[in-house]
Amino acid sequence: MLKFTVAATVLLLGLAASAYAQDDAAALYKAKCQICHGAGGKGDTPAGQKVGAKDLHSPEVAKLSDAELFDIVKKGKDKMPAYGAKLTDEQIKSLVKFIHTLK
Repeated sequence: MLKFTVAATVLLLGLAASAYAQDDAAALYKAKCQICHGAGGKGDTPAGQKVGAKDLHSPEVAKLSDAELFDIVKKGKDKMPAYGAKLTDEQIKSLVKFIHTLK
């Protein structure tokens, strides 16, 4: 019984940590990305239209690997600013994962 309790506790803690990481990534996206890319990632906000923000659902973006997306967020590209000095690598990785959840 004790083994089951320990296993269940570990599982629940892992799920809670995963949910927290997802919430953290959503908050980062809202704070750093949403102004240009919009809540759904379409790039259709006034600021996004002004700078030509990419639609994160476009075939052009969909073909990018996670490593390429990571580099774009970290180093910037075209008119997108670099976030490497503002975000940790772990935060950028969580943003890349979060981008895949946008609908």
